[in-house]
Amino acid sequence: MALDLHSHHGAAKRLFMHHCRLSAIRYFSSWRMKSVNDNSHEQGLNRSDKQKSSTKTKTAKSMARLINSKPWSTDLESSLSSLSPCLSKTAVLQTLSLVKTSSKAVRFFNWVENMGFSHNSQSFFLMLEILGRERNLNAARNFLLSIERRSNGSVKLEDRFFNSLIRSYSKAGLYQESVKVFEMMKSIGVSPSVVTFNNLLQILLKRGRTNMARSVFDEMLSTYGVTPDVYTFNILIRGFCMNSLVDEGFRFFKEMERFRCDPDVVSYNTLVDGLCREGKVKIAHNVVKGMNKKSLHLNPNVVTYTTLVRGYCMKREVEDALAVYREMVSQGLKPNRITYNTLIKGLCEVQKYDKIKEIMGGAKEYGGFIPDTCTFNTLINAHFDAGNLGEALKVFKSMSGFHVQPDSATYSILIRNLCQQGDFERAEELFDELADKEILLGDAGCVPLVAAYNPMFEYLCRNGKTKKAERVFRQLMKRGIQDPPSYKTLIMGHCREGTFAAGYELLVLMLRRDFCPDFETYDLLINGLLENNEALLAQETLEKMLKSSHLPKSSTFHSILSELLKMSFAHESAKLIMLMLERRIRQNSALSTHAVKLLFDRRLRDKAIQIVEILYDNGFVVEMEQLICYLCQDRKMLEAYKMLMFCLEKNLTVNTEMCSTVIESLCKSKKLSEAFGLYYELAERGKHQELRCLDNFRIALEADGRSNEAEFVGKRMLQSGRFSPTFSSRTQEH
Repeated sequence: MALDLHSHHGAAKRLFMHHCRLSAIRYFSSWRMKSVNDNSHEQGLNRSDKQKSSTKTKTAKSMARLINSKPWSTDLESSLSSLSPCLSKTAVLQTLSLVKTSSKAVRFFNWVENMGFSHNSQSFFLMLEILGRERNLNAARNFLLSIERRSNGSVKLEDRFFNSLIRSYSKAGLYQESVKVFEMMKSIGVSPSVVTFNNLLQILLKRGRTNMARSVFDEMLSTYGVTPDVYTFNILIRGFCMNSLVDEGFRFFKEMERFRCDPDVVSYNTLVDGLCREGKVKIAHNVVKGMNKKSLHLNPNVVTYTTLVRGYCMKREVEDALAVYREMVSQGLKPNRITYNTLIKGLCEVQKYDKIKEIMGGAKEYGGFIPDTCTFNTLINAHFDAGNLGEALKVFKSMSGFHVQPDSATYSILIRNLCQQGDFERAEELFDELADKEILLGDAGCVPLVAAYNPMFEYLCRNGKTKKAERVFRQLMKRGIQDPPSYKTLIMGHCREGTFAAGYELLVLMLRRDFCPDFETYDLLINGLLENNEALLAQETLEKMLKSSHLPKSSTFHSILSELLKMSFAHESAKLIMLMLERRIRQNSALSTHAVKLLFDRRLRDKAIQIVEILYDNGFVVEMEQLICYLCQDRKMLEAYKMLMFCLEKNLTVNTEMCSTVIESLCKSKKLSEAFGLYYELAERGKHQELRCLDNFRIALEADGRSNEAEFVGKRMLQSGRFSPTFSSRTQEH
């Protein structure tokens, strides 16, 4: 019985355990299914979010593509509306970021606002950044001041808006405007943050405004109670050190502790750099040694050690530099190419070439340092300085073995030194290679020194190869490199070779860059242009010479005028005479007469008469008799009449025979008013008696019905005893 009970109990226990297992399995299965369902739901949500995000990005890209490719118009706005009938904040921000110009970004910003989109602080800030980035700074300033109004007060002006504008003005080099924004920020009640002060301190110290930087730092602490951070102190340390106030920089370094601001490796590196620049390398080294004492986690890095190496090398204490290098390696730090190049340069300066080989060997073992262009340039220059031309060229040739390309600095070192040693042929080969490979154009990281090429320019320009020299010079100009002496060298070269127009072109380029050619350059170019029958260019060069505050010789003016007249340039000749009169340059009467004749020939009568009048007003003359004779021969009687009247007005001597000719010709061409006017002026001055044309003149007047004028002439003829019997009897009848 007991056995039965026991067996029943055992069966019940087994049944219970079985049910427990089933329940557990069901529970576990249920929990697992729930988890799977939950995970599926989460994955579905994530997938949905990603799809939405992807859709927004696609929309933004499509909208930006449209905006960038088309001018803004109502059609464009319609296309944008159809692309995204309901704009999200993400889509607006992404589109703004992708639009290429600030003007179109503003149009888009305004358009979405008009469509009912409410801009938030993010979109306002982004728009401000875009305007600043494109240096549309007045617009950026006005935009910032409009934020609260445009948002109906929902977006408050924060320090970050002002920080953005301060940075933008600084990047544009308008440091004073950055300060004005800072002052404006305070005046409208926006408190500057530590970021604001950091921006402003950096700007001031870059400009060397150390006193103002101190004042701003004091204001930061006392007026606004802003606690400086590690960035503040790093800016101050670097700024004062770069302005040769290392002790002040050191003071700020020590002051960090007072503000419970732990220096970081940048703080140390900045101070070490400043000390090394001042030649206080031992102090800098002690500062580095104290880094570990400050904090177990604060260790010198590659920059720290490289700065020390440079400091010792600058003082030519290369053994100490080598000791720092070894210490660096022993600390498990891998020297970089700047470390090696700095050390190699220092060793080159003291001509320890064996040590260089040792360092290079160690570098290969340690990290496989491969010498770069800077390394080779340093070695080449060092060998040249030591007078080892062969070694320098050997190093240059070995560059290809290391797959290292020479840069413009390599060529400038080689060309300059070869020229100094008189090896112009080899220098010219390298010069050709430099030009053909266009190394100057592609070498973005290296700023070429034009002075290094000047000896080569001079050599080529003296030897009829100015065009070759100009090719490299223009490549230098494309890199923004300028050198006034090189311009002169090339202009002179063109003048020697007779390519004066090319010389003039260089002169124009020189002036565009605000360089002033000297007197010799102008004078030689003008003479050359005249020899080459380039009178107009010579005149333009003369005008530029005057603007450059050089006064050409009188003979230069006369030579240009002579050439202009030979080539029958009437307007230009008149212009030059006027310029000479303005500058009080002595006139040549033969040239002036020729110029007036040319003006009359070109039917520029008023201009010709104006020139004559101005010449006489300024005490100069023309060969008047010759001029009037020329006009008479050329049947320009009205012009001759004008000149004779001018002579009578000025009480100049006139040839009565010529006057008779002019009066007769005027009568024949029915210009009787002019003829009588001339006669009247002659009669008033008592110069009418010698006229041989009076009988015919009187008859012509009578025939034209001018009886009063005819009677006047007849009476004057009677008075002078020159009259015809017919006229005498008529007079008596009257």
